[in-house]
Amino acid sequence: MALRHFGTAAAVALTVGLGASPALAVTEIQWWHAMTGANNDVIVKLANDFNASQTDYKVVPTYKGNYADTMNAGIAAFRAGNAPHIMQVFEVGTATMMAATGAVKPVYKLMAETGEKFDPKAYLPAITGYYSTSKGEMLSFPFNSSSTVMWVNLDELKKANVAIPKTWPEVFDAAKKLHDNGHPTCGFSNSWVTWVNLEQLSAWHNVPLSTKANGLDGFDTVLEFNGPVQVKHLEKLVELQKDKTYDYAGRTNTGEGRFTSGECPLYLTSSAFFGNVKAQAKFNFTAVPMPYYPDVKGAPQNSIIGGASLWIMGGKSAEEYKGVAKFLTFLSDTDRQVYIHKSSGYLPITKAAYAKAKAEGFYKDQPYLETPLLELTNKEPTENSRGLRLGNMVQLRDVWSEE
Repeated sequence: MALRHFGTAAAVALTVGLGASPALAVTEIQWWHAMTGANNDVIVKLANDFNASQTDYKVVPTYKGNYADTMNAGIAAFRAGNAPHIMQVFEVGTATMMAATGAVKPVYKLMAETGEKFDPKAYLPAITGYYSTSKGEMLSFPFNSSSTVMWVNLDELKKANVAIPKTWPEVFDAAKKLHDNGHPTCGFSNSWVTWVNLEQLSAWHNVPLSTKANGLDGFDTVLEFNGPVQVKHLEKLVELQKDKTYDYAGRTNTGEGRFTSGECPLYLTSSAFFGNVKAQAKFNFTAVPMPYYPDVKGAPQNSIIGGASLWIMGGKSAEEYKGVAKFLTFLSDTDRQVYIHKSSGYLPITKAAYAKAKAEGFYKDQPYLETPLLELTNKEPTENSRGLRLGNMVQLRDVWSEE
């Protein structure tokens, strides 16, 4: 009897042990990102919601610094053999990632190999075109797409009896009045100085930044941004800087608090600034399309996207890739995309999510969240406004910013 009892107990213990082991074998998916503030909260919630939705995989988000820092950290980690599974890379890093043969797993291949349902036509073409081959094969997964908009402090404009400006000459006039009526340190400013004042400016006015459709049609490009529009614009900023009607606010987005604090009533930066504006601004605000020069034929054209996409790094196991693919499917869910759009200000990446947000009347109360979508689709893109795909773009921006 004692032997039989021992045998039964052992069998039960073995069964319990075997039953428990799969629950312990959770596959971790490392996700490196560059989001801070309100947008970091969105990242954490997405990871937590995915982890709660199933028991096989655990997405672990890790902040790795700004966009350039995150990309550099990921490339260094790949060389050292410990790259994350998912890396958030800003849009101007696309050419660099495309050239990193073996370092990345193209999304279209990942989804096909794992058997996940995936239709590239379900996504907004103005966004996916940037991250796809000429055949329409998606190389990375669009995640947080944005465009440049002009944020407006409505209360301060009302005080100064200034209408919301639409053109650059109107911005200059409005900024002068604001400067003379309570804003001596900043009539208007911007973040992402080269993105706003060279890259978007060129696309919005349908003039080239470089040859070969700004790099989308080939890597052997020649920079061409010393045109009349760009030169006139930069000269005007230099002139207005002298009395701080315009005041430079840094290379990246570190100066965005100048808008939410009320210091700069007009401020050009990403539409994804919405989360912080909503949380921090103590005044009525809106976001309107980028200004344009009315004497430039055909302006405004269409804007180009900013933000980032998710690149899947190479060298991972089949099981890890299966978890990554399921996470991308999770992110593509229509309701989830609407949530990301509403909470962060980033654009919905699927047609269905945009349609649902519109059908719900979302833009009636917050029309400024549709502004970047209307800019991106303002006109059929030309070779000057399809986007940018220049190698070493991080270094190029540094040189441009220095100049």
